Amino acid sequence: MAFLLPWTCVLVGCFSASLAGAYNFSDLYPPLWEKSPGQLSDYRVENGKYLIDPWIYLERLGMYKILVNKTASYFENIVANNEQNIFWGLPLQLGWQYRTGRLADPRGRKGCGYESGDHLCISVDSWWADMNYFLSALPFLAAVDSGIMGISSDQIMLLPPPKDQTNFCLNISSCQSSYPEIMSKWNAFYQHLQNPSSSFEDLLKYFWAAHVSTLEHASKIFEDRLEYYSKPEANFGRNWCVAVKYLAVALFPTTLVRTYEFQKGLPPRMLVNGDRAPFIHDFTDFQNMVLLVLSFLRQVDNSPGLFSLTAWKILMRTHHARMQVLELFQVILEIFNPTFLSVSSV
Repeated sequence: MAFLLPWTCVLVGCFSASLAGAYNFSDLYPPLWEKSPGQLSDYRVENGKYLIDPWIYLERLGMYKILVNKTASYFENIVANNEQNIFWGLPLQLGWQYRTGRLADPRGRKGCGYESGDHLCISVDSWWADMNYFLSALPFLAAVDSGIMGISSDQIMLLPPPKDQTNFCLNISSCQSSYPEIMSKWNAFYQHLQNPSSSFEDLLKYFWAAHVSTLEHASKIFEDRLEYYSKPEANFGRNWCVAVKYLAVALFPTTLVRTYEFQKGLPPRMLVNGDRAPFIHDFTDFQNMVLLVLSFLRQVDNSPGLFSLTAWKILMRTHHARMQVLELFQVILEIFNPTFLSVSSV
């Protein structure tokens, strides 16, 4: 949609256009992206309903792939290859979780999620997997409900996990009754996505509002799952939830290249007892720094004072302030990633 172009250039400095010739975008996709379903007809059908098993990595990834494909027309005039689609952040996060073992059974039983067992299995005992369920199932079902999928609301059914089924809604009606506030926020996003007068910044506001609401609800449900992890990993999960709220206020654009580059700062494996940033020897300087910053951010967030989330919201009220934050992100990426520096200067 052409109306998005001016705002996108303002938000991301039009740098992505120059990246188009420097990146092979397929190299940035999540693991096994090409093998995941790309349309609803790739899933099993029973009694006129598409059945999706979100506890299999490829099938959950396919939900994101369909979302990216179905929303492509709203971003296609910005840059080639749908790179500016703000849905990219979600499948890239799932891919990072899969690649680093965070979707596997956290209690070490070598079945679900392990190479020695079923490596495509997503464990219901995984805190990361359960949090991500809400960020895959609810946006996907809300998209169906909005009409952009081209099917009726009763034609989709998600399969339940092997246990704790009551924690997870499986279709549009059950999600709307169980989580009306979250579904309402996702529906509002899709309404603005389909509104020709919406700007790119508008879409980021509604997208992040739905994203944060989803995480806040899910974190309350699955807090006990963190007991399965080492103390550093559990703290990292809590720190990440806090960081997302600050990213949301800054309207961080979760586009393909930006998310891919930013994720280079995330831990490349599960954290274990003894890991302490910035002294984790098998992590890069960037990864150590990100862990340190996230830990500091949660400490600040838990302490009333000048640098609370409330203060951050005040600071981020203006477009100029948000632009400065995005520029700071880019400077950090350039410092820690020479490849990014050479690419962004093309």
